[in-house]
Amino acid sequence: MDGAGEPGGPGAARGSARTSRDIARAAVRAELAQVAFELFCREGFDHVTVNELAAAAGVSRSTFLRYFHTKEEAVLGAFDTHGTQVADALRARPAGEDDWAALRRALDTVADQYRQDPAGTLAIARLVQDTPALCARQLEKQHGWRPALTEALAERGGSDGPASLVLSVRVAAALDCLNVAVDHWSESDGRLDLVDLLDEAFAALAPR
Repeated sequence: MDGAGEPGGPGAARGSARTSRDIARAAVRAELAQVAFELFCREGFDHVTVNELAAAAGVSRSTFLRYFHTKEEAVLGAFDTHGTQVADALRARPAGEDDWAALRRALDTVADQYRQDPAGTLAIARLVQDTPALCARQLEKQHGWRPALTEALAERGGSDGPASLVLSVRVAAALDCLNVAVDHWSESDGRLDLVDLLDEAFAALAPR
């Protein structure tokens, strides 16, 4: 044996190196995003160029664009994993739970992100709401979540065929509830509880 599969062998070293690179890349990405966010808040999203973002971060334009292909991604990149997280949470819900209740509980994974850093997420929510380009890109990202969430609902129901229109509508409505709840939360300066707002939004469309 060449040791590639052993804890101390070359394979483990390569795996550790990859992990270290991933951690380092994530740290740089987070730092660049923070610099961009602060500049957007001071100057306004539309008034800041990629060159100015790179200069403020102390990196070249090409380096900045390796981490974020667009200015929008510098703000919204943190949302990329939310769709997968919600889909995983949806699959983990009890089998006997109805689809609408399961969707509501699965969205707690998103609400938890807001609760962990209320000041930071409130500032981001306001920036997005005040910037048409960011609003459009965020909605586009959420639209990309729909197939995975619809598929997760179908799997919960035991279906191995194409997801139905009904399931697609439920997912779309659930995401709309999330957006309305976040809007109200932001308008209250974070004083209202986002989970309560999400409950209220879902209750408004719950089957009677």
